[in-house]
Amino acid sequence: MKYVFIFLAIILSGSAMSQTIIHRDKEIDQMVKEVNKDTLTKYIDKLVSFGTRNTLSTQSNNARGIGAARNWVLQKFNEYSKQSNNKLSAYIDTVTYPADGKRVDRKIILGNVVAILKGTDTSDKRIFVISGHLDDMRTNVMDSVADAPGANDDASGCAAVLECARIMSKHQFTATIVFVTVSGEEQGLLGANFMAEKAKKENWQIEAVLNNDIMGSNNSNETNIIDNTRLRVFSEGLSVNDTGKAAMNIRNLGLENDGNARQLARYIKEVGERYVENLEIVMVYRNDRFLRGGDHTPYVQRGFAAVRFTEMNENYYHQHQDVRVENNIQYGDLPEFMDFEYLRKNTAVNLANLANLAKAPSKPEEVKVEVKKLSNSTSLQWKAPKTGKTKGYYVLIRETTSAVWQKKFFTENTEIKLPFSKDNYFFAVQSITESGNESLPVVPLPAR
Repeated sequence: MKYVFIFLAIILSGSAMSQTIIHRDKEIDQMVKEVNKDTLTKYIDKLVSFGTRNTLSTQSNNARGIGAARNWVLQKFNEYSKQSNNKLSAYIDTVTYPADGKRVDRKIILGNVVAILKGTDTSDKRIFVISGHLDDMRTNVMDSVADAPGANDDASGCAAVLECARIMSKHQFTATIVFVTVSGEEQGLLGANFMAEKAKKENWQIEAVLNNDIMGSNNSNETNIIDNTRLRVFSEGLSVNDTGKAAMNIRNLGLENDGNARQLARYIKEVGERYVENLEIVMVYRNDRFLRGGDHTPYVQRGFAAVRFTEMNENYYHQHQDVRVENNIQYGDLPEFMDFEYLRKNTAVNLANLANLAKAPSKPEEVKVEVKKLSNSTSLQWKAPKTGKTKGYYVLIRETTSAVWQKKFFTENTEIKLPFSKDNYFFAVQSITESGNESLPVVPLPAR
């Protein structure tokens, strides 16, 4: 068993003590420990040094603008490719984008910097994506000339992508991982739309997209809350594909809170808190902040499971602001307002989840719940996953009012009977490896 055992003493009501055992994959645990706040700081400082990374800024200057920033990210990916024995391949994926009369005033070359770490199992077509946006903006999104540091929005997300690529490129995973820094977010999610549409047309089997945007500051304006112990993950409840009969089935089974993105968020919370100390993953039940969107949105619009990571308390003095002092307040998205230990923890959450997903078998197939007769027990059955070495399965249960899975039962079989009523609980099944890496959970459908 490749587990790290950690015993936590928990004081219960009264004075009784109990122990909870946390199982960690040794390889993932070591990778998490390698996430380095000083390295993250260097990424941020370098990205800020390009002056502006506005999508409309120069692409011909070697030291300034979005072009120089793209080339530097590609250079870093290529460095990591060498340490991966060339398992990691990187390129700039470009498309010509015309003036749109909105936030693009002239024809531009839009470019996403992409690095692909191919999975070791050629039969496993699953893809897991981590993303941040390379571009930034001043108060006026059309100002492509003046300085825009963009340290937290979103050099923080790009730094997380780079750090995960640096560490993970030295390891092997069953499934494929894609690291990407996209352009055009501030111009209307252009780079993410380009990539998501390409993935849809080419039938990429994306199982999860982790979008990181504004994740490196620990404090808020107005409320003055300082907190580096919580990270938000935004997830939609129902997929855009949940219409017609699918929507009717969701209503009949009460699965409004069990869409693919919401299941991914639950998974992220459990795995993130397993590997990263002193950090709570806070699930927010909406696709993004109120009436706002991010680079995960184009993916969810095309039916992929995608979520957004964002710091717990945003500071709008340091977001989309010209650098200036006004009424004794320093405005501007500067590195000095970031908490790099917080960014380290948030990056580690990404890494732990990517690694656990990419090492896990694929999801169990044809998960069903028996409904032919009334019973206060619940019988489940399923088929083995298509790819990956499987030690067994976790059967998960939670009360209908619970945000997270509350119990898990291990079995080596492809069926189980539990003394819990399907009237009162939700169920799901995960495939697991010998090292304890779990697939995403699958909610059963009625066996008819």
